[in-house]
Amino acid sequence: MFRPLSIFIGTRYTRAKRRNRFVSFISMTSMIGLALGVLAMIVVLSVMNGFQREMSSRILGMVPHATIVGVNPIDDWQPVAAAALKNPEVTAAVPFTEMEGMLSHKGSMQPIQISGIDPAQEGKVSIVAQHIVQGRLDDLKPGEYGVVIGEITARRFRLNVGDKLTLIVPEVSTAPGGITPRMQRLNVVGVFKVGAELDGSMALIHLADAAQMQHWQPNQVQSVRLAVKDLYAAPKVSGDIATGLGADYKADDWTHTQGSLFSAMKMEKTMIGLLLLMIVAVAAFNIIATLIMVVNDKGADIAILRTIGATPRQIMAIFMVQGTVIGVVGTLIGGVLGVIAALNVSALVGWLERVSGQHIFSSDVYFVSNLPSELQRGDVVLICSAGFILSFLATVYPAWRAAKIEPAQALRYS
Repeated sequence: MFRPLSIFIGTRYTRAKRRNRFVSFISMTSMIGLALGVLAMIVVLSVMNGFQREMSSRILGMVPHATIVGVNPIDDWQPVAAAALKNPEVTAAVPFTEMEGMLSHKGSMQPIQISGIDPAQEGKVSIVAQHIVQGRLDDLKPGEYGVVIGEITARRFRLNVGDKLTLIVPEVSTAPGGITPRMQRLNVVGVFKVGAELDGSMALIHLADAAQMQHWQPNQVQSVRLAVKDLYAAPKVSGDIATGLGADYKADDWTHTQGSLFSAMKMEKTMIGLLLLMIVAVAAFNIIATLIMVVNDKGADIAILRTIGATPRQIMAIFMVQGTVIGVVGTLIGGVLGVIAALNVSALVGWLERVSGQHIFSSDVYFVSNLPSELQRGDVVLICSAGFILSFLATVYPAWRAAKIEPAQALRYS
């Protein structure tokens, strides 16, 4: 089979046993370093994807994807929900009221976000029912002022189902100060744990109780909560729905409350990716040292090739082929091992925990009790492409030096 001269000799140099074993060792370490760098990037970015997925599913499974908020309390929420469900991106629409206040128990206080919900419909838009660890969500009954609190709040106040605590909410009044606190005694009927900061900042009460505390009619609500197919389309979807309903309604979505968290996670992934890329770059540019040594070692061979008619371009191509082969092989090995490691890292950490008897990710300390991993094809392609490109660029200077060697001078000092 016909092969160009540069490819034939370049691949032959890669396979050949060199007289200078140190050059072979440097070549092998360059390949191993590149493989390890690619492997590390794939595994770390996959783990970060897994953490982002876990946080997204837990936090955005609890907070509203979007809400259609009435300028005044909504008397009949069902027409609003029906209008929202006409949008193909909306999967569910339920009544919703939100308040801010303070929880007080035996002299201790903490700020809290109170969500007024309908327990019968909450499962359409929230995962809270799947994460109840004490009591039941259905125990929220109108008029009984029950509350479901997060596990962090329960632990901070040392509360269990059946205990009582006080909710303090601000109320506009005609008093000189303009705002007076209103206190309401609540009964703990459940505790949820989603493994996120919401366990200490969120509580749920019945929709009718929230209306009563706001001095509204029992059937009045603040907004309609929406669940959408594409989370990143929530601002546009909710905005379109609110515009269609008229000036009495406005839209809100998760990007206003949780957007900074996910922006920070995205930036963190980008910065760690760039830092790990430096490892790949260092390994790739070790190819420069390898090829410079090879050029010095093969000076006489280069001179002979030049005397029998090889052009400087062919000489340059020979060493570019050799360096590129080292880079491609190292990147492919690292890519394959990285994919295998990313797909099995959760099982590996679980095995280490069983063997050592120690919990690496204790649920009492971390939001997740295992090491999540999500391998994304785009990350693998991007990392391997970066390895290929850096490896190719690393061959240019040594190959150019080889092409500049004068045959007579090389044979004279060989």
